[in-house]
Amino acid sequence: MAALLLLFISLSLALSASLAAAVDEAPFIGVNIGTDLSDMPHPTQVVALLKAQQIKHVRLYDADRGMLTALANSGIQVMVSVPNDQLLGIGQSNSTAANWVSKNIVAHYPSTNITAICVGSEVLTTLPNAAPILVSSLKYINSALVASNLDRQIKVSTSFASSLILDSFPPSQAFFNKSLNPVMVPLLSFLQSTGSYLMLNVYPYYDYMQSNGVIPLDYALLEPLPPNKEAVDANTLVHYSNVFDAMVDAAYFAMSDLNFTNIPVLVTETGWPSKGDPNEPDATLDNANTYNSNLIRHVLNKTGTPKHPGMAVSTYIYELYNEDTKSGPLSEKNWGLFNANGEPVYVMNLAGSGSVLANDTANQTFCTVKDGADRKMVQAALDWACGAGKVDCSALLQGQTCYEPDNVIAHAAYAFDAYYHQMGKGPGTCDFKGVATVTTTDPSHGTCVYPGSGGKQNGTMVNVTAPSMNSTASDSPGVGDHHSVIRFTMLFGLLALGLLAWL
Repeated sequence: MAALLLLFISLSLALSASLAAAVDEAPFIGVNIGTDLSDMPHPTQVVALLKAQQIKHVRLYDADRGMLTALANSGIQVMVSVPNDQLLGIGQSNSTAANWVSKNIVAHYPSTNITAICVGSEVLTTLPNAAPILVSSLKYINSALVASNLDRQIKVSTSFASSLILDSFPPSQAFFNKSLNPVMVPLLSFLQSTGSYLMLNVYPYYDYMQSNGVIPLDYALLEPLPPNKEAVDANTLVHYSNVFDAMVDAAYFAMSDLNFTNIPVLVTETGWPSKGDPNEPDATLDNANTYNSNLIRHVLNKTGTPKHPGMAVSTYIYELYNEDTKSGPLSEKNWGLFNANGEPVYVMNLAGSGSVLANDTANQTFCTVKDGADRKMVQAALDWACGAGKVDCSALLQGQTCYEPDNVIAHAAYAFDAYYHQMGKGPGTCDFKGVATVTTTDPSHGTCVYPGSGGKQNGTMVNVTAPSMNSTASDSPGVGDHHSVIRFTMLFGLLALGLLAWL
């Protein structure tokens, strides 16, 4: 009897360990990385953007070898995914799951810091025929991790659409679709026994759009509300000031309805589109900025939810890039924080929220030469920038701070960045007939400080109205030695100054 009591106490402690850990751990903001882009950046460019934005957590929708290799030794924690179209094979074969783990996890860990595997995405709502093999898929993947002694480092779960939760407000009466209980009960039992978490996709945008005016816009956007505007759970008398918290708590109550109270919630997707079709009037830059900025502050301030105040609700924003080749309405293509060239879609207001996603820094983007650009076209663009473009290229002269390395690519990168910033980083000012691109990586090196690093050129603020290189071909000088053009431009400037002095 004493032994049985001891076993019960040990089990109880184990079941509460994961929830206690969620209370103690610091919450994080991560991003999802979709790949439906016509010009998907190279994995090394993606990682450079992540580092520049100090993003430490990412979720991939697959286990792409190139991305996992690029993420090695980056300090970034990675969640990989088993795509839905691979579930059938993995859920029916332990050996298939073992091969998947060997190829996609063991081959990269620990150089690439893989911390979680999402087995399928919204399977129960988008692929209900796969429901019978979902739990076995999770178990087989976890068994392969156990065999590799990685089950303590890497958690296994699957993401759920919030629509799986019925009667979600008030949160205290929420429950999962009961027709799925034969799947949900063993699935939640697996998550609890392995110390994993419920992965939940939360989209207040859709809740707002489908509410027919019942949900106020500010309530969806996590804007501050006076107490009399907050929603009240009549059963608990708890006040809710936003959809996000209400949905997370609804997930906790739905799990409790099935007698699971020790599984933390991890939000694997949330966000707001920045552009939409005419029938999507609230998919705007301002609303996307407001939602994501408020979300980051809310999560990182460790506010928690009314049901679990102070408990981490770590969250992945959907998504890093706008995916221009995605099907569906215009909003589906515009959930990204950045365009494919690394330029922010909008500048978030993140004062007081730490350094993550610091794309509100005034000089966070730079203009540089595009990889593989034709050297003759780069030369012509450099000639134009230091001539008609009115860029001060004196730093590129021999003996000056940015002379080395002495080649057209390095010199053009400096000149392009100078022009880009003196034109206020306006649209089209980092193109140069297709040989330039925007980057978030500061190209400054040694004593050569690029204009974008401080908004200055040789210590002087620049405010010049200059023509666009793309206006007419006749504006651009012909191809020639880049040193001679720089010297000519400087000589012309000195002669002009001398003439003015003489006058």
